[in-house]
Amino acid sequence: MKAKVNKDQCIGCGACQAIVPDVFEIEDDGLACAKGEVTDENKDDVIDASESCPTGAIKVEE
Repeated sequence: MKAKVNKDQCIGCGACQAIVPDVFEIEDDGLACAKGEVTDENKDDVIDASESCPTGAIKVEE
């Protein structure tokens, strides 16, 4: 499973980072990126972060 952030849609609200800080971070440009690995332990949180994104910028792929 892999998480991707569409920078064109991201507004940098930080919800994803708050939910799964080991996968998402806010970069210097103020937008989120998926830096960490999606594991069996955090995949439910990653899906929650994707569903919580106000702009739908996070996509989770198998």
